[in-house]
Amino acid sequence: MRTTIRQGLLLDPATGGEQVADLHIADGIVAGVGTAPTGFAPERVIDAAGLAVSPGLVDLAVRLREPGFEHRASLDSELAAAVAGGITAVACPPDMDPPLDEPGLVEMLTRRAAAVGLARVHPLGALTQGLAGEKLAGLVELARAGCVGFSQGDGAVGDSATLLRALKYAATFDLPVWMSPRDASLMRLGVAHEGEVATRLGLPGVPALAETLAVSALLLIARETGVALHLCRLSVGESVEMVRQARARGQAVTCDVSSHHLHLSEMDIGYFDTNCRLSPPLRSLRDRDALVAGVADGTVDAICSDHSPVNEDGKELPFSEADPGASGLETLLSLTLMRSGDAGLAAKLAPVTVGPARVLRLPVPRLELGAVADICVFDPDAWWRVQPADFVSRGRNTPFAGYELRGRVRYCLVGGRVVHGD
Repeated sequence: MRTTIRQGLLLDPATGGEQVADLHIADGIVAGVGTAPTGFAPERVIDAAGLAVSPGLVDLAVRLREPGFEHRASLDSELAAAVAGGITAVACPPDMDPPLDEPGLVEMLTRRAAAVGLARVHPLGALTQGLAGEKLAGLVELARAGCVGFSQGDGAVGDSATLLRALKYAATFDLPVWMSPRDASLMRLGVAHEGEVATRLGLPGVPALAETLAVSALLLIARETGVALHLCRLSVGESVEMVRQARARGQAVTCDVSSHHLHLSEMDIGYFDTNCRLSPPLRSLRDRDALVAGVADGTVDAICSDHSPVNEDGKELPFSEADPGASGLETLLSLTLMRSGDAGLAAKLAPVTVGPARVLRLPVPRLELGAVADICVFDPDAWWRVQPADFVSRGRNTPFAGYELRGRVRYCLVGGRVVHGD
């Protein structure tokens, strides 16, 4: 399929560059920027005048719910939601049912995702068997089956000795380990940030120390072992500062935050709004501002959707009993564009394109000759109201219901194919 995207504002998040030009695509790759190749005759022309054209977004935290939780969502529905949000590649945690701790399960997932033919899926393998935190999974075999890294999902490894052994083993084979930092004993049954709001509402709190203690331990063990460590979905400002200091000492560590935590705080719980029941919980205003600053100065490598579709029954419960999670695929672009700061359009997209691609060890996404044509075409000035009933995702739970956001996806291309848009 030969396609020309005509007169769009081409964005290069890697350099911050922006230019209005034609983009020519053939056989799934970029065949020309500006001038068309000799003899190039497009079969389709997309008029992108007034629109922005960027590499497709890359999302580091998408729960696809299949296999095991098809009553909440499926590969078909969530990958369709991904491309509707301009996301062309997703990483999925291993906490499915059964967990991704066997090569056959990983191969089945990747084959199924390829058959759907929408966003590309990069699975994370289970660090321990059954995610039980005790015996190591077969990491090398899982990597050969297609796993891009290894994780405990939202859980923790049982004890420090097992964690040390796991990270040593992963480091031996240069296998990345992705950890959600949380100390299970300090989290207890907490459901909201430990502070004034939780106290006023009578909700059990999750102290910031539950995260920072785990971050400290992980950074120390990673330094000892030399493992490639990625810290998932930081929510506390002090955690970002600890990463900043570790990097200043020369330690190689990456991290991400969710788009929800860049815009919301504990105050948004209001009167027990279960759409704001997230894990990790929404933190203080000071924490939120520290996360924003971490993205701005590059300490935070990536912004993710932390997409966790929950069915209605899981949210129509008292706050403490409601299932944590929110749908985030279709709001990721807008929330990224609307984060505070005066960075240009291309630079604002770096944490959802260049940063996550580097974490995944993928080629840096660029709109250049020979690049894979995974592309998002969007209107940066279009305002839209978040109506969960209109979501493509089967997860209709979002803390942004009723909000007006800016930035609307018009087309999404994966491998040069238009997978979303007219």
